[in-house]
Amino acid sequence: MSNDRVLVEVENLSKKFCRDLKTSLWYGVKDIGREFLGGSKETKLRRDEFWAVDDVSFQVRRGECLGLIGPNGAGKSTLLKMLNGLIKPDQGKITMRGRVGSLIELGVGFNPILTGRENIYTNAAVLGLTKAEVEKKMDAIAEFSELEDFFDTPVQNYSSGMKVRLGFAIAAQMEPDVLLLDEVLAVGDVGFRAKCFNTLHQKMSNAAVILVSHSMPQISRLCSDLVVMKHGKVEFKGQDVARGIDKFYTYFAAQENVVIGNGKAVVHNVELESNGKRGIDKINYLDELIVHLETTIDSEVKQPNIVIAFANQSLQMVAQCYSIYNDFEINNSGEKMKLTLNLGKINLNPGIYSIEIGVTDRDVGEVLLRNQNIQQFRIVGDFVGYAPVQI
Repeated sequence: MSNDRVLVEVENLSKKFCRDLKTSLWYGVKDIGREFLGGSKETKLRRDEFWAVDDVSFQVRRGECLGLIGPNGAGKSTLLKMLNGLIKPDQGKITMRGRVGSLIELGVGFNPILTGRENIYTNAAVLGLTKAEVEKKMDAIAEFSELEDFFDTPVQNYSSGMKVRLGFAIAAQMEPDVLLLDEVLAVGDVGFRAKCFNTLHQKMSNAAVILVSHSMPQISRLCSDLVVMKHGKVEFKGQDVARGIDKFYTYFAAQENVVIGNGKAVVHNVELESNGKRGIDKINYLDELIVHLETTIDSEVKQPNIVIAFANQSLQMVAQCYSIYNDFEINNSGEKMKLTLNLGKINLNPGIYSIEIGVTDRDVGEVLLRNQNIQQFRIVGDFVGYAPVQI
């Protein structure tokens, strides 16, 4: 096979579901009867029906990894199940070339009363491998999964993480031409996830990979192409993975403001300034950013420490500034204070960020205030990189 050959081709794929169970069963009987009699499929929505996947098209070549992302209910898992042949599309065409391996749910395809070893044989048989071929790979599967001591234990006694280990080890060692993965890297310890990443990078050179994940670091690290879905429709498709991720983040509402602490500190106001304009909520990448803060701290706290932190939409802290570590002395009298923090040219990746303010007692380390998501702002630029900070 040519290295640039298209292994997965999806053309105008659609799938509809019915919200009501009884109505769904009745529609199913009618559709089966229509097909049996040689009639055409019902292409229009009927009462209580909706498009779970609506007119989706894409191609994946050998050596490419396509990421499928979107909010819950976008149709990602339904699309993956159609690709794997578990459910039948209502419209469109799917072309899969070569051997297909999949891990689309925890323990999918495993018989719980069979042992791990027995499940390896049955899963491999589905992929068309002989018993002799499986036995040659058994040691590699055992080594990758790190489950040698549990190979002869029924899978029903496995934890969710152990099932993922076994399933991923089988999929990785069977050398498929097409590999379908749905949230399989969400479970497992750091060491196993690192091993999975390395294996996927190796497999991508000889396979077409389709990955569904809610972890944007995973998507940005692995994927060469991206499809963003919402309500069954494709909202973004292309190789600019970072920009697709930025599009994905726009679907979510701002995080709720949360205030904790012992009440000895209060933040009255936070205001952002750039290019001489105050009260802004948007700033250009590499423009100067100034944070104006008004706070009142209990007069008993003579040497407070103020922390300002920035979190991205994955709730990952990407930058912070401690007054204590910058040798900035705050002599507190209990009166309202106005503080100014000049961050200089802001080099955070374009995207949406939230500000968190913390106040502690410098002497005893007591947490006086932690005000999360006190304000959001957006950094805009001509590009969106993979990393939180652009050097």
